[in-house]
Formats: sequence, C-alpha cells, structure tokens
Amino acid sequence: MLVVKFGGNGNLNMDSFCADVAFMVRNGYKLAVVHGGSKEMDALSEKLGKPPLFVTTPSGFQSRYTDRETLEIFIMAVGKVNKLLVEKLQKLGINAIGLSGLDGRLIRGKRKGVIIAQEGEKKKVLKGDYGGTVEEVDAKLLSLLLERGYTPVIAPLALSEEGEALNVDGDRVAAAVAGALKAQALLILTGVPGLLRNFPDESTLIPEIPGEKLEEYIELYARGRMKKKLLGAAEALRQGVHLVILADGRVENPIRRALEGHGTFIKQGGEGWTTLPWKMLTPAASTESTP
Repeated sequence: MLVVKFGGNGNLNMDSFCADVAFMVRNGYKLAVVHGGSKEMDALSEKLGKPPLFVTTPSGFQSRYTDRETLEIFIMAVGKVNKLLVEKLQKLGINAIGLSGLDGRLIRGKRKGVIIAQEGEKKKVLKGDYGGTVEEVDAKLLSLLLERGYTPVIAPLALSEEGEALNVDGDRVAAAVAGALKAQALLILTGVPGLLRNFPDESTLIPEIPGEKLEEYIELYARGRMKKKLLGAAEALRQGVHLVILADGRVENPIRRALEGHGTFIKQGGEGWTTLPWKMLTPAASTESTP
C-alpha cells in the first residue's frame, strides 16, 4: 500500500504523474493519491480580486489565512485539480474516484478559528480562520474503495465538528491517510529533488534522514513549505508508516524514480534503505513488468 502526495505548486508534471499511477495500479499496487492546489488557488484568488494572505506563525511555519470567502475559493481551486487528475486517470483506464475530506465524512478536522502571526518582534491575532488540523481519517471507507478497484484521489478539505468545511494542509492529510491505511510508504512529490542542505542548490540533496533525527534536520535545513512536508513525514512515522520519501515531481516516471532510490528517504532506524522500496511494496498481481 502506497500513499502519494502530488504537490500543488504548479511545477509538477501531472501527465507523467498520472501515467506512473496508471502503471503502478495496472501492476497490482494499491495507491491512494492526495493532492494540493496552492498554485491554482493563488491564480484563482488573484482573478477574483482576493489575493492570498500568508502568515508566518511563531513556530516558523507558513500558513494561508482562510476566511470564509477564501475557503470558498479554495474549494473551487482544489476541486478543479481533483477532477483534472481523475479525468487524466480515467483516460488511462484507471477507475479513479475523486473525493474531498467532506465526502462521506472522510476526514474529520478541528477548526483553528484564529491564527497567530509573527510580524517582526510583534504577534498579531487573525480571527475567523477556516484552516484546520486533521483529527481522523475514515480508513474503512478508503479500504472499501480500494478493495473494489477504485483509486482514491483526495482533495485537502476536512469536515469540522460543526459540519463546516476546513482548509487542511495536504502534506499532513497525506500523512494521516497513510497512517490510517497502515501504508508501507508515503511518497511526497514536490518541486525539488528532496530536502536540500543548501536550498535552492539541488546538488546538495540529503539522501537519507534517520527518523529519530528528523526534528534536527527540520531546524537546520527546511525552508518555507518544506517545513510542513517534514512535519507531515514525522506524523506519518509516528502513525506507523515504515518509510517516507520526498522526491521530485517534475520528472518523468516520478513514482518509479523515487522508489528506485531518488529523493530523500526518511525511516525510523537503520541505514541503506534507499535500495528497499520495491521489495517493501508487494503487488497483488502484475500485468506489466516492473522496472
């Protein structure tokens, strides 16, 4: 079982990604896809005269302030990405089903309500936020779909206790889905080859991170959005996922390339695991030869 997060920064190769998903599914591998939509969201917000507002929290993480109007734009943006992915997979013969966390109460979340923004030495309180954190994923619903031959494609929305839609971070959604499904691995595809020692120099890729040292690596090397990706990785490991890979989503065959050892590999304990992923993922059946 593999959960793949397809990033939303707009630089990723959607056609190649979908072709690789199709390859994996045809070879009997079970996949669940979680996607982002930040690039589409930013473009749509500008068109509608509601420019995005990003804030940095006191802990150093970047968050999008989501008032009700922004939430509705977000729903439109990630809905578009969701259906484009489903369309491309259906054209490739894969019976994908597009979902958000709202559908069937798939993802339950907790609304933040307020965001604390750090502005220099001062802190600012922003109220009315519809961002949230993931509390629970309905693994039974996803397992039922997977058993029936569907490939779930999940948009990062959650349902609050009050029945409200919430904007939730896609990387952390992917981690929660991977944990709920007891996935063998979580693959996070992004616009860089993995975690870089000297961002943005892509030649400084860090190939392996021991899980027990992940917090240290976050402090030393993570910049911008990469912090939340590594936070998602840490959450996945705590929920029992064996392996998290951060890899390049701009390339051809991004899933297979990552599983062949390209990217940053994070695992609790041990070394040399970049040679193991294909052995960890056991297909139920095979109709094409694996690489």
